[in-house]
This record gives sequence, structure tokens and C-alpha cells, in this order.
Amino acid sequence: MDQLIPVINKLQDVFNTVGSEAIQLPQIVVVGAQSSGKSSVLENLVGRDFLPRGSGVVTRRPLILQLVHTPPKNKTTASKKSAKEEKPKVGEDDDEDGEAYFSDDEGEETEKDNEDPEEWGKFLHLKERVISDFSEICDEIERETERVTGNNKGISSEPIRLKIYSPKVLNLTLVDLPGVTKVPVGDQPLDIEHQIRHLILQYISNPNSIILAVTPANIDLATSEAIKIAREADPDGNRTLAVCTKLDLMDHGTDALDILFGRVIPVKLGIIGIMNRSQLDINNRKTINAALKDEASFFQKNYPALASRNGTPFLARTLNKLLMHHIRNCLPDLKSRVNAMTSQYQHLLQSYGEPVEDKGPVLLQLITRFASAYCAIIEGTARDIETTELCGGARICYIFHDTFGQRLQKMDALEGLSTKDILTAIRNATGPRPALFVPEISFELLVKRQIRKLIKSYFMIVRKSIQDSVPKAIMCFLVNFVKERIQSELVEKLYKNEMFNILLEEAERMHIKRKEAGEMLKALQRAGHIISEFAANALMLVI
Repeated sequence: MDQLIPVINKLQDVFNTVGSEAIQLPQIVVVGAQSSGKSSVLENLVGRDFLPRGSGVVTRRPLILQLVHTPPKNKTTASKKSAKEEKPKVGEDDDEDGEAYFSDDEGEETEKDNEDPEEWGKFLHLKERVISDFSEICDEIERETERVTGNNKGISSEPIRLKIYSPKVLNLTLVDLPGVTKVPVGDQPLDIEHQIRHLILQYISNPNSIILAVTPANIDLATSEAIKIAREADPDGNRTLAVCTKLDLMDHGTDALDILFGRVIPVKLGIIGIMNRSQLDINNRKTINAALKDEASFFQKNYPALASRNGTPFLARTLNKLLMHHIRNCLPDLKSRVNAMTSQYQHLLQSYGEPVEDKGPVLLQLITRFASAYCAIIEGTARDIETTELCGGARICYIFHDTFGQRLQKMDALEGLSTKDILTAIRNATGPRPALFVPEISFELLVKRQIRKLIKSYFMIVRKSIQDSVPKAIMCFLVNFVKERIQSELVEKLYKNEMFNILLEEAERMHIKRKEAGEMLKALQRAGHIISEFAANALMLVI
């Protein structure tokens, strides 16, 4: 059970390498209004200051935060071992909590010059660089945010991925999103509220996510933006856990008992109260540890009956437990989805084929196949017979016997030609000499009579001859000639060294698609292996 969250972290790492979110993995999504205390909640869970602070929208890109529990230094066998050596295999308990981060990724090392920090962070975009100074982590988040969004306080959906290794944390995967704001500030886009809501819904609509709705106690819970937007994606409340912050800032004479007991707004997964550091505490550099001690004292003093079920430590344990159970429930469907997508990408990669290395034989093979397919279509012996329209030899036959014959039948031999036109042409052909020694008037009368009798018969003979001869000539001198010469002509014209690259050059788009499909297939196969390995080890533990 304790290894479930590291399994999801491992899967997330695998899919991060291909930049794909095709598989919706279980994670905790933190939502809330601007200045609701989301950053304080996350920093309390980590136990370190590492998030940027300020006025306006500070979180402008999703921050995918993986908290990885590591054993304390006094439990390691050496002071300068790599993180890989600190990661036990699946099923091995490393400490009393049974928290173990198992990964066989190369480069997961903690050694940094002469330091061996207990707590450190790693950004995906910085590859394997280890950062043990948490103020530097904060600066890097700001730099990476401005690199994509600029300085205009706009937002981006491109996430920042950060891992934090510490013996003080429980294994968790959280997503910090921009706080909901109503009014654009400075040069923010006018639709900044719509953009933020769309981004939040994009994450919390994932049915495998748990929604952590953060709401300050010093506002009316019924108007909470976090609860409202969580209900849009999770109307039944099966995935929503509420966190009530700033309990110490409530009006004097009031308390949060009704809120924490769920009497104001019921939340199925519960409502947990915590106490944030004030801005004065932050300015005075009050540590998280000191703040957690003050938080415990606050609950013991003001809510003694609820002290054990509120506060940051209880929130961390609850999130860890919820996420583990949620992952356990999602894992079978996740495995089925991975298997289905693996099969899908295998077929897709096969359809792209392999890149052509030796182009000469391939071109010759293509020419031969084309010529054979062309002749087969003409002869009507092709494997795939067209059923929707005539083609090939059948089309030629139809044109000869139907279209061509019908057009000849409809022809009128004397259309647009009168008797006067014919006689005029005869006279013009004789010149100054008479055409015959008989009187021309008599001849004209006889000729007219005979032409009327014979012209239709003569035309029928000519038409029949044309109707028979033209198809034969076309078949002999065109169709059969092409069938006999097409392959040799194509080889002569195309089978040249200078034509190989021109004809067989692969489009850059196809190369990119094949590469992306191959990387995605490897990621899916790796993910399937991780899930199967975990299932096998879990089964062995049960046995």
C-alpha cells in the first residue's frame, strides 16, 4: 500500500519524458481563490519556504509537485551515497512509516560536491541538477514562470515539474494552480478570470484527481470560490477535501466549529482546519517548524476536541491516505488504459513503416508493384475489386461500347449541311470547266435523287466502320502498348541515382510522427512494466 504513490510518481516521470498527458494519473489538485493560503498549505506540507510570494496572481503556471520521502541521514549506511542507493526495491520497508521511493531512473543522485543534504529539489527542465538551497528553488520557479508567461502577469497551462526529497514529507503528488481572481490587475488580460477557471477545470475534471479546496475561515464558506468550482467538476463531492485556512484570523467571539464539523457546507471527504503564518511572521522569517508548533498550541487551546483531527500533520496524513486509496481504486482502470493505448500505438507505428535506408531496391520494387497493379486493374484481376464504380479495363469497355457507340448513333450526317451547300461545294471544285458533258441541270436532278437514297446507307457503313475500328486501334496502340511498356518506361525514367532522394525522401512531418509514436510506445510499455511489477510484488507480499 505504501508503494502506491511512488508508483504513480514513477509513471508520471515516464510520461513526462514524452511530454504527454494522454494517461490521466491520480494526483491532488490544490484550488482556491487568490490569497486564500494555498502557498502556505503547500509549504507547511513540505516544511520549507520554497514558493514565490507577493500581491496579485503569483502562481501563473501549474506547479506539479512530487514529495518523495527519503530516510533520515542517521538511517543511511553512508553519508555520501547516491539517491539511487537510498531507493529500496518494491516491497522493502525502509523506515517505520514504510515510505519507500523506488525508481530505477539513472542519475537520481544526491551527491553534490562536498554536500550531502537531507532535503533537496529537482526540476524536470533542469534535468538532474540537485538544488539544496530552497530559496534557489523559489527563484527558479519565478524565472521559469517568467520565461513562458513574461512579466505581464498572464498565465500559462504549461506546467513546472518539481520533485522535493525530504525525510520530513509523506509521499504525495500535488498540483498547485493559479488562484481564482475576479478583476484584472495591471496589464493582465481582461479575461484572466475565465482563463484561470478554464485551467483549473482542466485539471480537476480528471476523474482520477483529488480536489483540495482551500478556503480561508474569515470569509463566508457559502461564497467560497474553491468549493464552487470543485462542485462543477465533482458534483457528488466524492473527490473533494476542503481545507479551512486562517482560523486564527476569525472575528473575536466566533469559532469554526460549525465549519469544521461540516454543518455549514458538508464535504464528503471532510474539512480540515490549519493555521497559516501571517505576513508579519514571514517577514520576521518565522520558520515552518515554529509555525507548526504554534498551530498545535492553537488547536489545543481553542479546539481541544478537534485538535487531533486538524492541523498540518493530520492534513498530510489524510492526503497521503486518500491518495493511496484513490490510486488503489484507479490502478485496474489505469492498467487497462495503458494496455489499450500500447496496442493502439503499436498499430500506429506499424502503419508508419520503417524509414527507407537502401532506396534503390525499394524504388525498383515500387515500380514493379505499380506496373503489376496497373495491368491487373486493366485486366480485371486486381485483388481489391471496386464495387462503387467502373474502373480500369471495365471503364474502357464501357466507354467503347456504350458512350462512344451512343454518341455515333446520335450523329446526323447532314446536320448543318443543306443540298445547296453540297452543290455549291461541287461547283467550286470544278472551277471554270463544266463537271460533266451532260447538262448540269439534269445532272443536278439525278444527283439529288441518288444522294437522298444512298446518303443514310453510306453514313451507316462509315459509322459502323468507325465504331469497330476506333476501339480496336485504341486497344492495340494505346492500352496494350502501355501495359507492355509501362514498367520498362518507368525504370528508364525513374531508376536513377539522382532520382532516389527526390522520389523517396520522407516528409519531415512523417519523421516527427514516427519518432513521437515510438517514444510514446516506449513510455507506455515502460508504464505497463511498472504497473505489472508492482502488482506482482504486491501479490507476493500477500502470499
